[in-house]
Amino acid sequence: MSTLAKRATPRPTMSAASGQTTLDPVVAKLTTLGLEHPALVLPELVEQAARDDLSPLAFLDLLLTSQLERKDERRITTMLKLSGLPPGKTLEAFDWGFQPKADRRQIETLATCSYLREKTNVLFLGPPGVGKRHLATALGVTAIKNGFSVAHFVLDDLMHVLKADAATPPARLRARRYFNCGLLIIDEIGFRPLDRIEANLFFRLVSTRYERGSMLLTSNKHMRDWPEIFAGDEILTTAILDCLLHHVAVVHIDGQSYRLRELGALLSPTREGARAETTRSV
Repeated sequence: MSTLAKRATPRPTMSAASGQTTLDPVVAKLTTLGLEHPALVLPELVEQAARDDLSPLAFLDLLLTSQLERKDERRITTMLKLSGLPPGKTLEAFDWGFQPKADRRQIETLATCSYLREKTNVLFLGPPGVGKRHLATALGVTAIKNGFSVAHFVLDDLMHVLKADAATPPARLRARRYFNCGLLIIDEIGFRPLDRIEANLFFRLVSTRYERGSMLLTSNKHMRDWPEIFAGDEILTTAILDCLLHHVAVVHIDGQSYRLRELGALLSPTREGARAETTRSV
């Protein structure tokens, strides 16, 4: 380093009042280098290094780890916003006690994201309200945390997008988020039948993503009833299922509806209310 550079480089200085070293020059260097988070928490890092008697190399690792963790937090926050996933639905928040028929071991295996690396699809089947959307969303959140891009659509919303892109050549379609993301989640398949144009657009989506990226679908219909979803066309439905089921993990969930449970709690009188009503009747 030149003499001029040495003179221009700020150094930690001593505070005349306290006799302690000020970290301002180091904070300024970290900020200039774009290491904003270590600059912000530097006093805490220095205190930890002193408390744990860290070596210079260990302290450097601590500082860089702080920056990398902050960078990953920002990446996750950004990807969650872009994904369209409903907020607040995680595996930690799922009520396994209320839904004992959900195969927890199977879900935890999916949470390792090995199916994404293998380009395997996931199909959630079960009646409305049993937690399909919650678990699908939770797996989407887990995928983002593990570095995969995710796009979430309710089927009706996806149909609007596919219709708008109907005339787009397939080569250009691969730049679309619903084609190139690592995991495409499609919710509410089966709540209404698709017409023939929509069914063909859905097939184009499935066949283009085949063995290129995973899809996670939720449906309230058993697969034997899927022809009625796709314009009553059994041949087209077979072609769709052929792509989806070649590499697939199927999750069946039966049981009570969360929403009906909550509705029942609202409609049921409290013991005190019931007791009061009985008294008035007498």
